[in-house]
Amino acid sequence: MKAVLLGATGGIGRALARRMAARGDQLFLLGRDEASCERSARDLEAWGASEPVGTARCDLLDPSSFAPALDQAAARLGSLDTAVVSAGIFGTQEALERDADLRHEMLTANFVGTIGFCEAVRPRLLATGDGTLCVFSSVAGDRARRPVTLYGAAKAGLSYYLAGLDARYRREGLRTVCVKPGFVHTAMTAGLRPPPFAAEPDAVARAVLRAIDAGRPVVYTPAIWRLVMLGIRMLPRAAMRRLEF
Repeated sequence: MKAVLLGATGGIGRALARRMAARGDQLFLLGRDEASCERSARDLEAWGASEPVGTARCDLLDPSSFAPALDQAAARLGSLDTAVVSAGIFGTQEALERDADLRHEMLTANFVGTIGFCEAVRPRLLATGDGTLCVFSSVAGDRARRPVTLYGAAKAGLSYYLAGLDARYRREGLRTVCVKPGFVHTAMTAGLRPPPFAAEPDAVARAVLRAIDAGRPVVYTPAIWRLVMLGIRMLPRAAMRRLEF
């Protein structure tokens, strides 16, 4: 693959990038912290990246950064056939209700900014006739729940968009992969009480890479979350009002 990755400086994104580097994929990293991107690039080279890994600034809160970053990636790699978006902002429901600035940043980055970036990279992937767009949503978007009302709303909208993108462009050669992780032990979730089926980043990355290779439109990881969320979606609204999950 010739892949551009937005959000590979930590957590699942870094674990996925390491797996891609180790098998010889050509990578280019995007992120809002250029120093972190540079450190991650050197890390990937140590993990066996076939060529030096380039970097560019790209911030989901700054749409003007999208096109220049993608231009740099295309110039470095020669072309782009894969884009992975794992960047995003998390906040607990309590923090998001209390902090209007955090709420605005989360909603903007996780919905408006992510879709804007996808729209910027979409024509480049379609031009290959065989492109893959892999974007991280969340099981939080599958059903409105009390503990993740705001975060889940952003992810629900993103999942809806990705499903529509797959329906619209799959026949034209763009495979859209929507990743729906459950709880994963990362810096983003540090300090939170893990629910059942909590996963480690590398296990999630392994499942995501298989989904990218197969072009699967939706991947729940760990896979048990597909069944968990199926049950949650079947519950009546009255039950959801009482459920602390």
